Amino acid sequence: MTLEHVIRAIAGVLVLGSLALGWFVSPYWFLFTAFVGVNLLQSSISKWCLMEDLLKKAGVGRGRGVAESRST
Repeated sequence: MTLEHVIRAIAGVLVLGSLALGWFVSPYWFLFTAFVGVNLLQSSISKWCLMEDLLKKAGVGRGRGVAESRST
């Protein structure tokens, strides 16, 4: 699994988890959903993602891209 896939999976789990908590526990959890969305938007504009840096430090490597894997 590539680094990009891991980041997308984490973001999905955080969004779905905070939506469930907002529905069943407290509406304040919807603020966390908004926080994740703002961070996704920020990373698409600035090309910098804190989660990417944290995962790299944790040893999650970057896989081969689609174009690279098709050429070999």
